[in-house]
Amino acid sequence: MRITFVSNYINHHQIPFCEEMIKLCGEDNEFVFIQTEQIEQDRIKMGWGEDIPTFVRLAFADEKSNKACRELILDSEVVIFGGCEDESYIQPRLEAGKLTFRYSERVYKEAQWKWISPRGLKKKYHDHTRHNDKPVYLLCSGAYVASDFGKFKSYKNKMYQWGYFPAVYEYDIDELMANKGYEENGERIPYILWAGRFLDWKHPELAVEVARFLKDKNIAFHMDIIGNGPQEENVRSLYEKYELADRVNLLGFMKPEEVREHMKKADILLFTSDRNEGWGAVANEAMNSGCAVIADHMIGAVPYLIEDGVNGCAYDDNSREELFSDVMDMINHPELRESIGRNAYDTMVNVWNPTNAAASLMGLIYEKIHGENFDLAKRMPNRHAPCMREYPKPESRIRDELFGRVEICVPKNFA
Repeated sequence: MRITFVSNYINHHQIPFCEEMIKLCGEDNEFVFIQTEQIEQDRIKMGWGEDIPTFVRLAFADEKSNKACRELILDSEVVIFGGCEDESYIQPRLEAGKLTFRYSERVYKEAQWKWISPRGLKKKYHDHTRHNDKPVYLLCSGAYVASDFGKFKSYKNKMYQWGYFPAVYEYDIDELMANKGYEENGERIPYILWAGRFLDWKHPELAVEVARFLKDKNIAFHMDIIGNGPQEENVRSLYEKYELADRVNLLGFMKPEEVREHMKKADILLFTSDRNEGWGAVANEAMNSGCAVIADHMIGAVPYLIEDGVNGCAYDDNSREELFSDVMDMINHPELRESIGRNAYDTMVNVWNPTNAAASLMGLIYEKIHGENFDLAKRMPNRHAPCMREYPKPESRIRDELFGRVEICVPKNFA
């Protein structure tokens, strides 16, 4: 069986999942990734696309390559489309009625009311709704995706929980937790980290506001802020205005592997994006590093990954008061902070990782091809994605129902 994954470009968040799919396909099967676009220069500077894996085909390289890739998309038994905005790659396969999975972040990142746009609805109908009777399924990369697609009546009972699956590393958890914190004058004080691009909707200024709040309270802490971007001048201005040089370092851009090293030392990771953050792989990486992640509840990954107060903290969208309160709780209760960090690590190692994602998707493919009810009860995607409301903030019990410990299980002689 040939399985083809089509996206705008390959990146370090997708490679681990692809490598696990290759393992499961085996010698008699084939897995190929088709990249439809050249990676933007700013992402190349961030370390994306430095090493193109051998399983990647470049559809944009030349006319011959593009033709070969389009033929492969039509001929493959299964195709996964994600991050590909060029519908000319997708629609011919859907018209042919071949097994297809689309994965998507949320559609209405700015506001859900925009679904009423007649022009937008016409395109959504053409790209999605009119294919409801075809074997096409939606992998929801974020907790609010199902609600968005439900607005225009697409993929009814055909949407599954999904996400992003960056590399997950196994550590000696006791050693990892013992080395957390920032050493100052021979003592360890809480170490807080913020990492990402300085974009308005990622709200790096909130990290500075947290630092100001803690300093005003005379709380011992250290904070590192990693990244750069359009909001850098604003962040630096606040940093200087609040005189935070003794507590906060602005470290600029770092490559992903360097950020991971800081995460391994950090007690707390602030994730301050708003609803425009469709997923947010920094949460995966920080949780894998044993951080207590404090995140805005409208970030796509948060309701899927975080059970509030158990393996992370989810504060009400853009609520500085609740953000500050969660930070204070993590600083004032080190045992709770460590427990949350350990549970976060466990979530990544035992549940939300590339190995489990590939195995569960292969099980879902098996079910759709053979018409057999392959047991997905404890798996990802483990059930139809619920249409989760944006407000109020989801209760912990809702998230608790979504995930359990995952057992790796792939049908024998899968082909």
